[in-house]
Amino acid sequence: MDIRALTPTYAVSPQIDPEDLPAIKAAGYTTVIDNRPDGEIPPHLHTEVMEDAAKALGLTFVANPVIGGAMTPENVATQRAAIEAASGPVFAYCASGNRSSVVWAVAHAGLRPADELIGIPARFGYQLEHLRPLLEAAPKG
Repeated sequence: MDIRALTPTYAVSPQIDPEDLPAIKAAGYTTVIDNRPDGEIPPHLHTEVMEDAAKALGLTFVANPVIGGAMTPENVATQRAAIEAASGPVFAYCASGNRSSVVWAVAHAGLRPADELIGIPARFGYQLEHLRPLLEAAPKG
């Protein structure tokens, strides 16, 4: 497992296994967001399996599957709502962590500077420069 903390309250990761959840909880995360569609992964990593394992540990679990290159406004709203409702740090995962970074950046457009929303994920190899026009066009506040 490779936890990549974009901020003190939001981290991304490549795909995790149910066995990783105790370490995620021990690291202080209270909410887990699954940004990976079930169609991309084997059954033992499907949403229902991950959700059951997370809830058994007392973690909040949010399923928000983002299809690569086809993120929807609903994905952004769901991610934003999960982050805002979290009682502590949020851990989001997908195939590589990229989609979880993209949806985080778009969910914070207008709230944080575009340079920050692009630069923070770039420290972990996620290239979000193509989002600059969208991030800069977002209403402030």
